Amino acid sequence: MYQEIGNHIIRNWQIQDAPSLAKYANNSKIWINLRDVFPHPYGLKDANAFISRAVEADPATMFAIATGSEAIGGIGLMVGKDVHRYTAEMGYWLAEPYWGKGVMTPAVQFLADWAFQNLKLHRISAEPYATNTASHKVLEKAGFTREGVLRSSVFKDGKILDQFVYSRLGEVAVQSASSAALSTTPVLNETLPI
Repeated sequence: MYQEIGNHIIRNWQIQDAPSLAKYANNSKIWINLRDVFPHPYGLKDANAFISRAVEADPATMFAIATGSEAIGGIGLMVGKDVHRYTAEMGYWLAEPYWGKGVMTPAVQFLADWAFQNLKLHRISAEPYATNTASHKVLEKAGFTREGVLRSSVFKDGKILDQFVYSRLGEVAVQSASSAALSTTPVLNETLPI
């Protein structure tokens, strides 16, 4: 993949991204909002291991967010299995110097659109921690709907946290849900006795 989004690019990870990945990912302000599978501290060995997995994945679902010269973040999908095979969970992070500069919302919008078309997904979800208000805003601006709260669902950095559940549906899922709602809506009998 290679897609320009404003002044930035969403593209496949490359081995030469390891130094910039290690530089930007080694930040406790990023780690605090991600799952523990994202290590802290984050070193060059971690960057190389992650990029190797991303490059070998088929289909590719983990991508770099980059400038013309270096990777500045990541965005990807964990595609579901079994009965969840038409769904995916989205995750993302961005280097701190790029926060608040309008990079992430178009990246999330683009990847969701791409995934609905290319991976034939029906639903994409995200589960940011309740404390991550910046991520909530990104998802809402990108067309995701907050569905609910997973109470006390995360243990991160010695604290128990809630998660919000956001989702965006593809066209097939929206049409299917609309049809199902119409077919299961009870019809009221207007001749009920008084």
